[in-house]
Amino acid sequence: MMNSTRVSYFTLSAYFDTGAFKYLYFIIIMSLYMFIVCANVSLIVIICMNRSLHEPMYLFLCSLFVNELYGSTGLFPFLLLQILSDIHTVSVPFCFLQIYCIYTYASIQFSNLSIMSYDRYRAICCPLQYNTCMSFNKVAILIAVSWLYPLIAIFILISLSAPLQLCGNIINKVYCDNYSIVKLACSDTTVNNVYGILYTFTTVILVLLILYTYLKILKVCFSGSKQTRQKAVSTCTPHLASILNFSCGCFFEIVQNRFDMKNVPNMLRIFLSLYWLTCQPLFNPVMYGLNITKIRTTCKSVIFGKIFTVTLPETDF
Repeated sequence: MMNSTRVSYFTLSAYFDTGAFKYLYFIIIMSLYMFIVCANVSLIVIICMNRSLHEPMYLFLCSLFVNELYGSTGLFPFLLLQILSDIHTVSVPFCFLQIYCIYTYASIQFSNLSIMSYDRYRAICCPLQYNTCMSFNKVAILIAVSWLYPLIAIFILISLSAPLQLCGNIINKVYCDNYSIVKLACSDTTVNNVYGILYTFTTVILVLLILYTYLKILKVCFSGSKQTRQKAVSTCTPHLASILNFSCGCFFEIVQNRFDMKNVPNMLRIFLSLYWLTCQPLFNPVMYGLNITKIRTTCKSVIFGKIFTVTLPETDF
């Protein structure tokens, strides 16, 4: 076993010399970040300012967009600085802070998507009881739990990783990653592994919840009228696409962490490691903005004036 040392910084080894292209990469990443901020902030403002959108479905969407701003801010500014830097190092405290931001973002995102699945299940399968089941107080509690539980759970995760004695300080990523730090540990990581398994178990429960709700929704679609099927498809398509998109990104990240990726081109590895953090903030504003009638109509009304107001048929539940 290697001797443990006092680590004061980590080196992010996945970066490579881009030469003059680093300014091009900087402009591309900056443009993506600006789009994420503008798109998500615009939708948050539209939902908050329009009283007709103060319904459970849109309040959950607002929580989703706020989380995407939070997660993007935990990644993009740091990424932009690293692109321009010649020395890709990060202090230990800031590294753990970034881990906390990124991991809580991912966990909150999945919690939000699970709650939105439950909301769609209630709206489609139990429409008569929907207003009673999804009262304002219940919506507020669900949103609070979707944020508080990940914030506390990831804090415990970081608290277990921070005291570990490390045998190195090289992280083969373009951002800080808890799994990479645990792999560097010389001390016993049994507690970290057990806690990781327990936390993964809660994620499995959320996956089962999503599967259950969509099985119920499909049952109603096949047994209901054509109008019911059209409404279900209209309201569920963007949400289902968002779940699949985020799941693919998480799958890429798990594969990178668990398997040897040395034979994979470095550029592809960087893309895969960033996809799960950038796919949602880029994808969701476009998907929900274009596919949900009320949001699309309100956006047109805000941008082009009242001429477009209430010109589209209502298809949302």
